[in-house]
Amino acid sequence: MLWLKILIAAAVVAAGTAGGYLAANKYRARKKFYAQFSAFNERYLNELGYARKPLDAFLKQYPYTGDFAKSLKAFSERRDPKINYSYLTAEERAECADYFAMLGKGDSLSQRNFFAAKKAGLEEKRASSEKEAKSRGSLYLKLGILSGLAVVILIV
Repeated sequence: MLWLKILIAAAVVAAGTAGGYLAANKYRARKKFYAQFSAFNERYLNELGYARKPLDAFLKQYPYTGDFAKSLKAFSERRDPKINYSYLTAEERAECADYFAMLGKGDSLSQRNFFAAKKAGLEEKRASSEKEAKSRGSLYLKLGILSGLAVVILIV
């Protein structure tokens, strides 16, 4: 009978921990999105300054993953600048849509000025999303463990 209680307790704590980990996924996805977005902006600025390849060739040159890769693929295939991810605010979605709408539009000097102006904002959002993912991820994991332990205490 004791082994059954231990097994149930371990399962409840594991479920609480998994719940905490899944709750923090939003912050990890946001961090990954902005890290890749910032790297893309940096690469595109370098591209505008030196090689000036066609946009489609540039978009296929570097591998991206996750939601940012989906956004780039949608933009390159349909020229659709809309981004609909729940972890981004409406203002951030509008900024991303404006950013993608400007890709490949106008001359290289105006594009370089536009994307250079966006660089500081992207770096700030990347840094804040990394900090938030670290703190919230740890917090939600601990809350998941503690909620699992609380349920175990209530059950036993």
